[in-house]
Amino acid sequence: MKTLSLWTFGLLLISLNGANGINYFPENFVVAKRGNSVKLICGATTGDNVTWMFNDEMKNEDDDEDITQDGQDLMVLDIDKPLLGEYSCWKGGNKLSSTYLLLEAEEDDQLDFLTCRAKSYDCKFSCIWTQSRYTAVRLGLGNDCSEGKKSCHWVSSGEQLLDGGFQFELSHSLSPYAEEDSMLELTAEAIFDLSILRRTKRFYLRDIIQPDSPQIVRCEEMEEALKVTIVPPPTWSTPHSYFSLEHEIEFVYKDHGKTGNSSSCMVPKTIIKLRARSRDSLVPSAWSQWTPWKNVRTAGKKLCKCKNVAKYCCPDVQYEDHCKDKKGKKKRRKSTNATQTSTEVIQ
Repeated sequence: MKTLSLWTFGLLLISLNGANGINYFPENFVVAKRGNSVKLICGATTGDNVTWMFNDEMKNEDDDEDITQDGQDLMVLDIDKPLLGEYSCWKGGNKLSSTYLLLEAEEDDQLDFLTCRAKSYDCKFSCIWTQSRYTAVRLGLGNDCSEGKKSCHWVSSGEQLLDGGFQFELSHSLSPYAEEDSMLELTAEAIFDLSILRRTKRFYLRDIIQPDSPQIVRCEEMEEALKVTIVPPPTWSTPHSYFSLEHEIEFVYKDHGKTGNSSSCMVPKTIIKLRARSRDSLVPSAWSQWTPWKNVRTAGKKLCKCKNVAKYCCPDVQYEDHCKDKKGKKKRRKSTNATQTSTEVIQ
């Protein structure tokens, strides 16, 4: 049994590494609980003489009871923060293997800072990690990931968001037409200061459904009310006859400025603006975000402004030629006025 030691410089180096941590997942790493022991495998050919290095520093001077070499392998005992980092096995000048030793996080975090959303029942959904102190995060679906198997397909985020969080796009294989009887199993791994947090949360796809905002396309004046036509967002599942949405309309009265709501397509005629939101009509999903407010225009109320469909809700009218004529008349009127003014100046 050959005993290795930690140089004072090595302790200083790992202390600095511990402060900065790593911002990626190493190809090979081992997770251990505080106070436990682990064996790190070199993987060299039997009989080869190898050297172990810790954070690029060879340990071969003074004895240290926490790190001992057992043949070609390395035993790390009574694990704590000073022992965390990269252990590499060398033969001559060739690196045979590299393994990071990480500490299992002791925080009782239940992934409240991981929120997921599906815009539809199609095969994709997105997640946002909002806890900024973690420097690397990855997500995986299924039992292989929750059990930490090598066969897990991990999805990593790109660079951190401006607020320090991470954003992910994931795919699932659930059929949108089958009854949902199994939950999605989502596992997250996150690194902070050479510690790693691993948690799993389970949920039904229907629990994270939140459509994009719908589209308000038309406001038609009926005999006693205003009929509003709302269509699903382009990102919603099709056919819409099968994946139906319910809508809610919020509006503002013209006379007193108070607001009202309607769960039908009919709203009072005496309103000046409205907006809408949607949700799945069959399951209690989250409401979409509200659409921007739209000003209401009906027959005889400056329908030329209806060209701006993002700002106005109007009836189906052929306003374009009419508006061109009005613009032409205004231009001709201005031109005539300018000519008359010029003639008067010359005289």
